[in-house]
Amino acid sequence: MAISPDPKKNQLLAALPDAEWQRWLPQLEFVEMPLGQVLYESGGTLSHVYFPATAIISLLYVMENGASAEIAVVGNEGVVGISLFMGGESTPSRAVVQSAGQGFRLKAQLMKDEFKKAPVLHLMLRYTQALITQMAQTAVCNRHHSLDQQLCRWLLLSLDRLQGNELVMTQELIANMLGVRREGVTEGALKLQKAGLISYTRGRISVLDRLGLEQRTCECYAVVKKEYDRLLPQRLAA
Repeated sequence: MAISPDPKKNQLLAALPDAEWQRWLPQLEFVEMPLGQVLYESGGTLSHVYFPATAIISLLYVMENGASAEIAVVGNEGVVGISLFMGGESTPSRAVVQSAGQGFRLKAQLMKDEFKKAPVLHLMLRYTQALITQMAQTAVCNRHHSLDQQLCRWLLLSLDRLQGNELVMTQELIANMLGVRREGVTEGALKLQKAGLISYTRGRISVLDRLGLEQRTCECYAVVKKEYDRLLPQRLAA
């Protein structure tokens, strides 16, 4: 039986003022998030919002022909399902568990009710601004930067949301995230391995030299990280 992590491993939950925290705690439902699980499909109505604790969720845009590309990642810094409290009820993206772990969820109506309260409103709007920055920078990166740079950016964003330095991922899943062919992912990963930055075996990536990844990636990673750090210090509302 899995041991439930502390909900405050999620930075948004940890940033709630005490009154909100006491009100939310009985309503938070612990959930396992296995690799590849779909939390919601494009166009579906959201029944819950999700606060990852140890999992990472990928937000994907899926084309009519089934091709997909990642538009953002969400980990212990955030929440999955912003369209719910932004008034949209549904979203054109798909949310898939990119790295298995655990998290918590809150019922949709409860989240909508809480969003009307000033502390929650301000916290969630700040997070939404940071997420929009990540989405915009991902679009720029995919258009203007090399696959090597995109892979480095993706690895660093994932590392920021993990407790260790190892990702369990299939080539197919990484290819779907980046919107490229599997062969491209293999070639890019082998280049990083030859440079001594990662150790890559089938379905498993260990980062050996984080500084080297930061030096090799494009400006996009730093832009996104700076905005998250500016808008969402860990004790924002404490």
